Amino acid sequence: MNIAIVGATGNVGRKLIEVLEKKNFSVSEAFLVASSKSSGKKINFLGKEHTVEDLEKFDFSKVKIAFFAAGSAVAEKWAPIAANKTIVIDNSKFFRKDSDIPLIVPEVNSKELSKFKNKNIIANANCSVIPIVVALKPLHDLYNVKRIVVSTYQSVSGAGKAGMDELLSQTKEILENKNVQSKNFTKQIAFNAIPHIDSFLENGSTKEEQKNHDEIKKILDNKINVTSTCVRIPVLVSHSISINIEFHKKPKIEEIKKVLSSSPGCIVVDEHKDGGYMTPVEAENKFETFISRLRQDSSQENSINMWIVSDNLLKGAALNAVEIAETLVENNFYGK
Repeated sequence: MNIAIVGATGNVGRKLIEVLEKKNFSVSEAFLVASSKSSGKKINFLGKEHTVEDLEKFDFSKVKIAFFAAGSAVAEKWAPIAANKTIVIDNSKFFRKDSDIPLIVPEVNSKELSKFKNKNIIANANCSVIPIVVALKPLHDLYNVKRIVVSTYQSVSGAGKAGMDELLSQTKEILENKNVQSKNFTKQIAFNAIPHIDSFLENGSTKEEQKNHDEIKKILDNKINVTSTCVRIPVLVSHSISINIEFHKKPKIEEIKKVLSSSPGCIVVDEHKDGGYMTPVEAENKFETFISRLRQDSSQENSINMWIVSDNLLKGAALNAVEIAETLVENNFYGK
């Protein structure tokens, strides 16, 4: 199968290349596409050197699937054009709220995938939402989730390569007793935590927090009440999530551990001892969503707490996009 990766030179684009290689996704010919600024660059993929092509000149009729990893502005303009000729899997936020476009996490709602035929576009979910719904789906099936309170601790790679570079440069500046410059974040990110991701809304929430609310409801169940706080932390890769879950039924921790341990994409690491849990550093470059610190919430009936970590560039972005493509192939939506 011929594929295209739009935004191939960025963080997520490069991770898409990595995931496609690791999963041995069936690729006959790959076209790596980016803006005119990046066209002409050389990238190795599947043992072959590829020259990055200019998005403005690319013919999408040459491919069966086009992965978009280039942000909302590019998706808004170019995804509908590409969708006239191929299936688009878009990693940006632009199409997620569109009721005619499926928002897919394959372990959770693959049955919704056939709706892509409305516009030939499939939206990839937010990088924090994906691990949340992967962990919640088996528990929702078991006990029926009533309400969740989410706190996300998101790595700087969620703000792109510029965010990662800023953390590294600020760390160096501080250790050398130099003045710190903040360009990509509202405050110093090194040795700090910023309770603000994306712009503010009139109700005091941020757009990132609203994404959690809207996407969890769209993917999992519109009846679930959702509230969240999103924090940027000085970690390069992997998001961490603290989540309090209230069910309609009384939960049993041992049953929850058993169900999660056998659920696709989940690994439970939950030992009640020093180091008996997962951290973002350990989740980096892993495909799975890791769940730790499972315990009853004694302050609220039918409630538990848990800790989730996941590589935001993999399961939170590139891996989920490739798994959507694999699900398309498995369901033979368009032939070989």
